[in-house]
Amino acid sequence: MISELISKDDRFQEILERLNRKSVEDYYNPYRMFDWPDSLPENRWWMSPELTTTYGTDVASELDQEQLYRLSRYESINFYSLNVDGIRELIVEVTRRIHTRGFEIPSEFFHHFIGEENEHMWFFAEFCLRYGKKIYRQLEPAGQGSAWSDEAASFLVFVRILLFEELVDHFNSTMAADERLHDTIRAVNRIHHQDESRHIAFGRELVSLLFKDLKAKASEEELRQVREYLKRYLNYSFESLFNPQVYRDAGIPEPFAVRRRLLASPRSAEFQQQVFRKPLNYLVKTGILQDRDLNVSRASVGQGEA
Repeated sequence: MISELISKDDRFQEILERLNRKSVEDYYNPYRMFDWPDSLPENRWWMSPELTTTYGTDVASELDQEQLYRLSRYESINFYSLNVDGIRELIVEVTRRIHTRGFEIPSEFFHHFIGEENEHMWFFAEFCLRYGKKIYRQLEPAGQGSAWSDEAASFLVFVRILLFEELVDHFNSTMAADERLHDTIRAVNRIHHQDESRHIAFGRELVSLLFKDLKAKASEEELRQVREYLKRYLNYSFESLFNPQVYRDAGIPEPFAVRRRLLASPRSAEFQQQVFRKPLNYLVKTGILQDRDLNVSRASVGQGEA
């Protein structure tokens, strides 16, 4: 039982106590934190160019500087929209488990987590609506109807949350330090990175314990299914960055064809490994995944499967 593993893990409880304390000490009012200018300059990067989906591809070479700036603007709105969508999902899943059997000890941190993520969702949505006049709707992937055990279900919920946060933090940490970006963009990414560092530290510890619990009870077949699911989820998350609506709004012709070209380009696999370098190292080190190869069947991954 996961509650027994947690209660016997002194290291996890020490980390939990420290993170709870930091959440209180570092608390800020997001509604007073940001200085929102009326507009942001259009002839400037809104996202680090190395993080844009066209960087280093033939598609980028076909665009002039003004088009690249415009594309970075809509790619940034898509990225923050992904945050809004992902945060909504993780808040729901954590709320379902707070003060429930097995999660008694981490529930205090869940309260901080839910509160902070709700505030993150607000300022990402605020950015999208102020400067993009929209929040991009994300396609809901069809579920496969997998009947997971209770242990697998909880493990997949928290490992999905962790992987989502790791993906986002790769972008946040890069853009927070990028002097080519407007101060408002850097501030949004810097503040989120500061909070996510606590969430990722917690997530890695909890996911490791949940996997230990799962591995002790699961069959080899269920473990194989879980690993395949995670690789498909990583692919799905990465491909969400390549939004044809973005290319259309940026004025790029044939946006769906452009998306296919970009995903098929050699740079795509390299970019994906860069984005997921840290979480893949963690997943392999802990035995959750057996290799870093993400070239698996890209069947749909449903948010409700776990």
